[in-house]
Amino acid sequence: MIPLDVHVIHDEIPVPGPDLPIEGRATRTDTYPVAIVTGTDATADRLTALAPQGRMAIVTDETVAALHVRALVDALDRRGITSTVTAIPPGEASKALDTAVGLLDELAHSSVGRRDLLVACGGGVVLDTAGWVASAYMRGIPYANVPTTLLGAVDAAIGGKVAVDHTVAKNLIGAFYQPVGVVSNIEYLTTLPGRQIRAGLAEVIKKGMIASPGLFGAIETDLEAILAQDVAALERLVRSASATKCELVARDPYEDDLRRPLNFGHTVGHAVETVTGYGPVLHGEAVAFGMAVATRISLARGWIDPGVADRLVTLLRRSGLPYAIGQLGAAADPDAVVAALGKIRLIRAGRLRFVLPLDVGTVAIADDVTDEEIHRALHAPVPTGLAR
Repeated sequence: MIPLDVHVIHDEIPVPGPDLPIEGRATRTDTYPVAIVTGTDATADRLTALAPQGRMAIVTDETVAALHVRALVDALDRRGITSTVTAIPPGEASKALDTAVGLLDELAHSSVGRRDLLVACGGGVVLDTAGWVASAYMRGIPYANVPTTLLGAVDAAIGGKVAVDHTVAKNLIGAFYQPVGVVSNIEYLTTLPGRQIRAGLAEVIKKGMIASPGLFGAIETDLEAILAQDVAALERLVRSASATKCELVARDPYEDDLRRPLNFGHTVGHAVETVTGYGPVLHGEAVAFGMAVATRISLARGWIDPGVADRLVTLLRRSGLPYAIGQLGAAADPDAVVAALGKIRLIRAGRLRFVLPLDVGTVAIADDVTDEEIHRALHAPVPTGLAR
């Protein structure tokens, strides 16, 4: 007799006839909580709920490890969670295949199993790199994002786009792999340098411009408090931006449609990061400049009212973000930027799609932007007569 506690599977799959088509099928829907909390204990509570096996492997960077991770590990330990910590060097240079392979090798020699939780605790570099490692290790283990930067909280932590950079193009090696949860601790954001707050704010301005006039107006109103890293202002910002990002991603989570408003500012922004060597220009700074370039193209075409263009560029200026090529803080030759866009054409099915703003909350996707238009927009110091 087979014991009652043995799981028995009984299938009767018929053999198909010679003329019957054979079709592979796979359907998956992922949902995950995005929690906005304040404090280490609240962060540990949320992570504990995501780790039914009681074991975690935390990937962070050396800066975050010194600032936050020791306290988080202690809080997890009090909740009966066993955790290990691996810290990579901070900075965009760590978002590389060599780093990912090193993490995979460390996991392979560890006791981390298929159902244990990998926790990515850091900024966009850590979230993207550790997320891609989670997608590859054992064909995918669960992971949670604990962003420690504003850009991470409002963008990189949400949406399941995980990748590492290549010298040819940013995010060239990656996957779509959703986390099991996101825990954004607002207290972590109060320890950031002002430049990191501004860079993260660029991604929120982008979301407001493409989809939420209410969010855009709230940034204009709350800007001074946000830049001063006021906890209440940051909480409002992260909550609103996270909800907006979740809604936008849900419409096309795997980018089947390459005409994505979320790419606003990223077409030129990614090219700028590539030609400047991934590091001197922060991602949010490159996106801010990319938004200004796209706005100049739209303005030159007569697609956007000058007053609306002025409103965007003025907000970038007030936020301390670059809107002219000379403000990037690193040499970015316009010819090299245009050349780098060639690889982006390849990634995007041979077409260079620009997200061009029409109004706050309204954009158009154009695939006929010429190199000449891009050159003019790159060279322009600011839109004529605007943001002076």
